[in-house]
Amino acid sequence: MRRKDREIFGEELEAILRKGEYGILSMVGPDGLPYAVPLSYAWKHGVIHLHCAAQTGKKLKHLAHCNDVCFVVVGDTAVQPAKFTTLYESVIITGRIHPTEDKEESLRALIEKYSGEYLENGLNYIRAAADQTAVYVITPQQVTGKANRGIKHSKDV
Repeated sequence: MRRKDREIFGEELEAILRKGEYGILSMVGPDGLPYAVPLSYAWKHGVIHLHCAAQTGKKLKHLAHCNDVCFVVVGDTAVQPAKFTTLYESVIITGRIHPTEDKEESLRALIEKYSGEYLENGLNYIRAAADQTAVYVITPQQVTGKANRGIKHSKDV
């Protein structure tokens, strides 16, 4: 990381991962070409929980080819036009993706994050759609975070 003064750790990383609205899953396909897709996710118990349709599509073909992935979450941003910069916070996770060992737990994590006030209805929805849903977790191998929150540093231009 070039700007070590903007590197973030620990609870700051966790907070961005918990509140992030979506993440971008990047992978490499059998043709050697990169592919990235935005997805809803949940960060719980130290892993990223994801879901998608169980039918084979481009994403599942790429994951079957290689389970090494990169997942990016961008938190709060604010363009600062007069200062020619942007305030931001982001987390990059590299790791391995694999089917979850507990499909209901992973789907529950997603329901709690996005529809917590409808938990009981969400659990019923999970049970009804379980066979049509593929559920994965990303186990992080490296997690890095960076933020520009507007604090002036001596290296800033």
